[in-house]
Parts: sequence; C-alpha cells; structure tokens
Amino acid sequence: MRPLQISPETAVKLSEKLGVPLEHLLHMPQHILLQKLAELAKEEAGKQDGDEGTKS
Repeated sequence: MRPLQISPETAVKLSEKLGVPLEHLLHMPQHILLQKLAELAKEEAGKQDGDEGTKS
C-alpha cells in the first residue's frame, strides 16, 4: 500500500486534528481516514449547533 497523496501541510494539520502520529496518518488506509474525518466533522457540527443555542 502506498502512502496517502496529500501535501505535507495537510498531513500535519490532519495529524494534529485527529491526534494521530504523522507516520501513522501517512500509512493509514484511505477508508479509515475518511471515516475519522467524518467523525471529526460530526463533532464539529455538534459543537456549532450547541453554540448557537447558548448565544441568545
């Protein structure tokens, strides 16, 4: 399996956001990475929805 084809800057940002070591991220299967990104997006959306209710 070849490493993910992403830029170094993107790899560093994803590694920090997902809490995964950079080496693990680069060799992570693409379907696993997409799953983790979907989970992260759900969490972010949940935080934004929660913040909107407390602003009024």
